[in-house]
Amino acid sequence: MRSAARIAAFALALSAAPCAAEAAQVLKIGFISTFSGPAAAISEELLAGFKLGIAENGGKLGRLPVELIVVDDQGKPDVGRQLAERLVESDRVDIVTGINFSNVLLAIAKPVLDSKTFLISINAAPSQLAGKGCNPYFFSVSWQNDNIPEAMGKYLSDKGVKGVYLMAPNYPAGRDMIAGFKRFYHGDIVGEVYPTWLQLDYAAEIAQMRSVNPPALFAFFPGGMGINFTKQFAQAGLAGTIPLYAPSFSIDQTVLPGIGDAALGIVSTTFWSEDLDNPANRRFVEAFEATEHRIPAPYAAQGYDGARLIAAALEAIGGRIDDRRAFREALENAPFQFVRGRFRFNANHFPIQDFYATEVAKDAQGRLVNKLIGTVFEEHADAYATECAMAKK
Repeated sequence: MRSAARIAAFALALSAAPCAAEAAQVLKIGFISTFSGPAAAISEELLAGFKLGIAENGGKLGRLPVELIVVDDQGKPDVGRQLAERLVESDRVDIVTGINFSNVLLAIAKPVLDSKTFLISINAAPSQLAGKGCNPYFFSVSWQNDNIPEAMGKYLSDKGVKGVYLMAPNYPAGRDMIAGFKRFYHGDIVGEVYPTWLQLDYAAEIAQMRSVNPPALFAFFPGGMGINFTKQFAQAGLAGTIPLYAPSFSIDQTVLPGIGDAALGIVSTTFWSEDLDNPANRRFVEAFEATEHRIPAPYAAQGYDGARLIAAALEAIGGRIDDRRAFREALENAPFQFVRGRFRFNANHFPIQDFYATEVAKDAQGRLVNKLIGTVFEEHADAYATECAMAKK
């Protein structure tokens, strides 16, 4: 388990002497994520992408050397809240980021946002913070939880799939995923079940679903949950009988090696893929593979874009992190190319972006990858933005 270790500034030893004002200021970032248990790979991927974004800026973000404080919330909301309070009150960080799970994010939001510390999520993005609970100091650089399953709902409706069985863990993101799917799927929901959070044995749920014999299954199980579920689904002999569809979280590069060939042919929806053809993405994938010796997952892309967003915003205001209003406005309008392509913030500080369908296949090297098969949404916004007070100004 990763301890509450302080990862030293990447650029405290500068190659050139900075001006006195710049030398006096360090950008302090608290990185809270789940480095224990079956979801640890997700957080490691978020961190790897974020650190790559810092490294490519010479160990700085927007002219400022970075002190990155990485802590493990263990997937527990109460632990996350305690860590957030310490980061804000004792460490006096400028930014909190990195949060993996929505239940942890909801637990830390109040102490962080009440202190007017910027909370920039590179993963978790619950509906509660997109609508009436939106906040000027909160930004999501990933998506809103409902978005990717909304794309799958539309994809299956467009394909004429008449009925779908739904599965997701019983926690805030799981509920958001199912709500998003239902919003754009116009066929029949023939059943739905919510296994326990972090459950790893799905024999009972799979048997229950098999008894219904649905035309299709949509299942959201991130991290280790996704490995176990998909392998158990295949071992039950259902892979060739009931088509399995998923959001990218259940079938990305953090889980594909663990699932193996049982993942071939699974269609998922996503905001990003390693084969998106734009200059920023090509550079990112090449740099990540050179550094980490593996194909990046979407989480790494989120972390990388998050670091680059902070860098671009600070660069636009001359590194003046203490000017909260200027920094907030710079985040809202930071001009740089995201690796996912088109991106802009809605009034609630959640993304407006494109969403895609991908299918698991093997690349020329025999590696399991998610290959783009089409665009589902263009410049898609979340369903909660109109409830946000910032949208009414």
